[in-house]
Amino acid sequence: MRSEFQAAIAQLIAEKGLPREVVMETVATALLAAYRKSFGGGENVRIEVDKNGEVHVWASKKVVTQVKDPNEEISLAEAQRLIPNAALGQFVDVDSSFIFARIPTQTAKQVILQRIREAEHEHLYDQIKNWVGEIRLGTLTRKDPVRGWLLDFDLDQVDKVEGFMPPSEEVVTERNKVGQRLRVLVYDVRRVQGRMLQILVSRTHRDLVRRLFESEVPEIYEGTVEIKAIAREPGSRSKVAVVARQEGLDPIGSCVGVRGSRINNIVRELNDEKIDIIQWSPDPATFVANSLSPVKPLKVELREEDHTALVTVAEKQLSLAIGKDGQNARLAAKLTGWRVDVTKPAEGEVFEEQPVSEMAETSSGGSYGRRERSERSGGRHERDSNSRRGGRDRGGRHSHSGYNEYGRD
Repeated sequence: MRSEFQAAIAQLIAEKGLPREVVMETVATALLAAYRKSFGGGENVRIEVDKNGEVHVWASKKVVTQVKDPNEEISLAEAQRLIPNAALGQFVDVDSSFIFARIPTQTAKQVILQRIREAEHEHLYDQIKNWVGEIRLGTLTRKDPVRGWLLDFDLDQVDKVEGFMPPSEEVVTERNKVGQRLRVLVYDVRRVQGRMLQILVSRTHRDLVRRLFESEVPEIYEGTVEIKAIAREPGSRSKVAVVARQEGLDPIGSCVGVRGSRINNIVRELNDEKIDIIQWSPDPATFVANSLSPVKPLKVELREEDHTALVTVAEKQLSLAIGKDGQNARLAAKLTGWRVDVTKPAEGEVFEEQPVSEMAETSSGGSYGRRERSERSGGRHERDSNSRRGGRDRGGRHSHSGYNEYGRD
């Protein structure tokens, strides 16, 4: 039985891809559980399995003058043959390898397989629990009507682990198909009783944008440029606020790259989702002004009592500041945490206005993505579209509540 047992151990290590020491410890625990299940007691028994698959069984016994329970006690004379200085009342470990032969084979097999499965799940969890917050490349296998898309992830020494992307985490504008390789953000790894691990992934999470910037922009990865906030409407548009941590470094230029190489890679990965890169500022009014890029506001007034930013823009820039269906103002509110109230100048209020082209050049940020061509050319198309669709309210004012920087969008 022992040689067969050693062969079975070697096979388990090869098949499961588990570390040898994990398998040995798990098997030893399983054998002890099988012994106690079959015979009861055994609280004083210790089982070890060495690296060669040899099983060693030890029983801790009390040294007495007259043995009444041989499973728990040992005579003084016998104890001193094992340990010359053994004394009455001491406990000594006695080699009890015969116990191994008494464990029913079927019981041992069942318990070992159960414990190995548990160890396999635990080892797998230890491998992937640090995936949370990271981007992983998976293969779409099928779509479940309830759980959403199921994905396979490849692991070293393990064939595959499965994750799923709930319908709420899918980008509605993306058309995915079976067999497609997809980069996703892992936002949770759960252990479910009696089932495999659940790896929950997302394409809508704003941290997907953060991780893509970290992978494409070395300055962000190294910390010389910091992402301060992200606001996102998945599949449509994102705003990313950045700041330089090194004097003389242009944070927006670092994110864009030579001829837009860096930002274009990110936009392409997000299926042409438009991205506005915003210059962050510690001054809330300046940050709110920057967040409405590509518009340069005429005035920003902060109202602390209700945490509202009253933003005045040129009348011809009002629709562009608000954005299609209010998107630009809404994302600015999410990005800054302020309720953004956009309005045109009051009657009689005069500002020294800049030409539209000059505003675009001096704006503290940039918009990138295939959908932004009309805005970069002056925003006429979006303004006309918003006018036709009723982009502004009757009073020429549009407001959106702000959101905290942290948490899910």
